[in-house]
Amino acid sequence: MNKLPKLSALTTEDQGWGFFLCTYKEIRAGRSGSEFVFLSLQDASAQIVAKLLTDVERYKNEFEAGEFVRVEGHGSLYNGQLQLVLTSIRRVNPDQDRREGFREEDAILSAPRPIDEMWAELQSHLGGVKNNHIRVLLNRIVTDHEQQLRVWPAAQQIHHAYRGGFLEHITKMAEVGRLVARAYGADEDLVLAGVVLHDIGKLQELGYDGGQGSYTRDGNLVGHIALGLMLVREACNGISGFPLDLRAQIEHLIASHHGVHEYGSPVEPKTIEAFILASIDELDAKLNQVRKAIAEDPSDEEFTSWNKRLGRVLYKGK
Repeated sequence: MNKLPKLSALTTEDQGWGFFLCTYKEIRAGRSGSEFVFLSLQDASAQIVAKLLTDVERYKNEFEAGEFVRVEGHGSLYNGQLQLVLTSIRRVNPDQDRREGFREEDAILSAPRPIDEMWAELQSHLGGVKNNHIRVLLNRIVTDHEQQLRVWPAAQQIHHAYRGGFLEHITKMAEVGRLVARAYGADEDLVLAGVVLHDIGKLQELGYDGGQGSYTRDGNLVGHIALGLMLVREACNGISGFPLDLRAQIEHLIASHHGVHEYGSPVEPKTIEAFILASIDELDAKLNQVRKAIAEDPSDEEFTSWNKRLGRVLYKGK
């Protein structure tokens, strides 16, 4: 039996076996009343819906959500959506399955760019900061949270929701933000500070074990904007002579980066740098969703199927 391709390359013609991370599992009743297992599987390239329709009693207790699994099945279309129809599934036996090529990192949804490459790019941006207070602040926070910044997702579901997604998000924003700041005569160092720190509270809002992010207690009760403000206030207060007006401007960037009250910002942008930050944050998040929707659409048509979150179909080209 052949090995299944990466999920991003899966077609209805593919059948075989593969290793994945099961991120969701539910026992459902079909139209006939018989049970089937509804799953979400992922590898480093994509996520996919999977269903086990036969031998349910035999396999349904062979694994749980959050475990790595070995499956056998084939690609199929259901209501225009590509899915995997499984014939067998079990939890991974690491010692046995490593001989067949199982590696945990291959089953964890990850940013398309290497972590080390993005980290070096972030360090390059930080090295260009001219304001001494901002440079000390950013380097202190980035150094203190390096382990998380390297691997954390930027969100649980909506955008950059995979290993290294946070780092991918801020490096792209840094690249764009510095260009926009120069074009409009804004304070480049302040924009970069906003880029690096606007979502820093997500390191406390989301828990991440390498597979899938989930909201922490503080994430549910406080939220990443408030958590970020507290983290940055504490860091600023720990730097001798940090100017109060500069601290206020940086905190304003964090507090206003969602752009409008209805999207969760306690305040709306009131500085040029805050307008730039909110705009490029929305742009990068939106384009990440667009690229994902296009990449995961299974049809050969010029346009994707209707995307509920984006409220439109998307042009894929011929």
